[in-house]
Amino acid sequence: MENESRETSTTSVIQQLPSSISNKIAAGEVVQRPSSVVKELIDNSVDAGARTIEVTIEKAGRTLIEVKDDGCGMSSDDLRPCFLRHATSKINSVEDLSRILTLGFRGEAMASIASVSQINVKTKRVEDENGSELELWGGEERRLEPAAVDDGTTVTVRNLFFNVPARRAFLKTDATEFRHILITFQQAALANNDIAFHLRADGENIYRLPAQSLADRIAAIFGKSYRASLIPVEEKTSVVDIYGYLIDPKMAKKTRGEQFLFVNNRPFMHRHLNYVILDTFNNWLRNKEYPFYALFFKIDPEQVDVNVHPSKLEVKFEDEKSISQLTRSIVTKGLNEHFRVPDLENLERNQSQPRSSTGGFEDFGFEQPPASRPKDFPSPSQSSGNGGRFQGKPPMPMDGNEAGKNLYDTPEAPSTADTGQSSLDMGKALRQNNFWQIHEQYIMSQTLTGISIIDQHAAHKRIIYERALSEAESGLPSTQQLLFPQTLEFSASDFQLLKQLEPEIVRLGFNIQLLSGNTAMILGVPADIQSGDEYRLLGEILQQYQTLSNSLSLSKREKLALAYANKTAIRKGKRLTQEEMESLIDQLFSCDHPYFDPLNKPTLLYIPLEEIQSRFQSKKK
Repeated sequence: MENESRETSTTSVIQQLPSSISNKIAAGEVVQRPSSVVKELIDNSVDAGARTIEVTIEKAGRTLIEVKDDGCGMSSDDLRPCFLRHATSKINSVEDLSRILTLGFRGEAMASIASVSQINVKTKRVEDENGSELELWGGEERRLEPAAVDDGTTVTVRNLFFNVPARRAFLKTDATEFRHILITFQQAALANNDIAFHLRADGENIYRLPAQSLADRIAAIFGKSYRASLIPVEEKTSVVDIYGYLIDPKMAKKTRGEQFLFVNNRPFMHRHLNYVILDTFNNWLRNKEYPFYALFFKIDPEQVDVNVHPSKLEVKFEDEKSISQLTRSIVTKGLNEHFRVPDLENLERNQSQPRSSTGGFEDFGFEQPPASRPKDFPSPSQSSGNGGRFQGKPPMPMDGNEAGKNLYDTPEAPSTADTGQSSLDMGKALRQNNFWQIHEQYIMSQTLTGISIIDQHAAHKRIIYERALSEAESGLPSTQQLLFPQTLEFSASDFQLLKQLEPEIVRLGFNIQLLSGNTAMILGVPADIQSGDEYRLLGEILQQYQTLSNSLSLSKREKLALAYANKTAIRKGKRLTQEEMESLIDQLFSCDHPYFDPLNKPTLLYIPLEEIQSRFQSKKK
């Protein structure tokens, strides 16, 4: 009896999970977000030999993802097996895993997608008289019947994660999820430029791309301005063939997202190769910029492992070192030829020379980008804020142990009692003395009990941020109408973001009209923007907003105001006149929070006279 009890307890502990649960677990790896579904369905269409692939999206893929192709289609006998786990037509043996050339091969995607959605598949082979239609909800079959459909396959996925509400709750905003879909679509369109691709979202055509050359495909996706700036590269070796396009570093952006790598036409991610390419570009880039590149690696499939992760975005090369060295070599060669650099020795000699305040771009034929600061500082009477009332608190003095440290280790402003001055007294003291600019980035002034040093960029960022928020809230921004309105073309992702932010951008002072074809007409700009700089500035504000969206929990309006302030505040290295420094100080102390920039970094440091005097005292032996 005791043995029977022990037997019963041991055999009941481990159980095989039903397919309804195991498929949902697998879906967590394969279907991470709507863009994962788009990728898997497009991969199947490409593997099916499609010449045209049409993608339709609603609500960033939450409610609808549809992919239609004119590929080989499936027979009715293959429809049910298509949704079984580990069922595939791509491989037949273990040996096949070492020579994979198709995009799909694991046999997990369709089962995973079906388990967390309401899916409908219509398909027909060319040689068949009739097609078939299959519908599943949460992996459970609802109907399978003959259907009159076009040659090829149409997969319609509705209500993704309808039966896994926890997964649905973890999805980001529609703008973020659609941006991931755009990147997935762009990867597929670049890798298969001989296939026509169409993308439609919420009733609007985003892309209609015919089969075309790779250079034309790049220009069609990212804008006509890219066409003239592309740098072709190509190298054939016994290890790997590498070809593709780089772009003139002048077109680099402040945000990632336009860096593409493909191995045997499969998009992949590789941290080290991306580092190698960006490091090679670094000789021609300004600080923290990311250039476009699309590089294709053709290699013996036995020399690369694509079966690393269910997402199939990670790969491992057998000879990583050679691939890395060849990548650096081809990028260096392409850039050197583009800039007519005679040889690497000459390039290294140029690098060893001290750079000018412009960053040395003129040495390689760059135009210095136009300043994005306002033309002139407005007079104190024009500044926004609280009419000159100083509600912030001044910084505390340093004692002998605090010299050289950041006085703003915490976001709480120190007490005015520590300085013996009120905020108003400190503002007056600053205003009554001359200002000195240090290294064209700091403004120094004598106070009653010491000296104050102001960071001109941080101070101006605080001024613009509060002004932008004030004007946005009042709905009365100051706008200067352009004499000649400009029609500008944006990338699809930037245009979608522009549509989303249009009401808030108008509140900043932009007067824009959205047109078809990812274009917009700019009729007016904020009053303090330099004429002729509208397109670059608006594009950079959108890029900055995306960066902030990934790292800050601010409201849409606050993030946009911060992005605007970051891109329009005067930069380090700008020489200011005495009048400009006075105006800057007046406006800063008219702000609600003058001692911190919008990210709580200090705008002003105070060093008491006692601290200065202590530095000149003789050291005791």
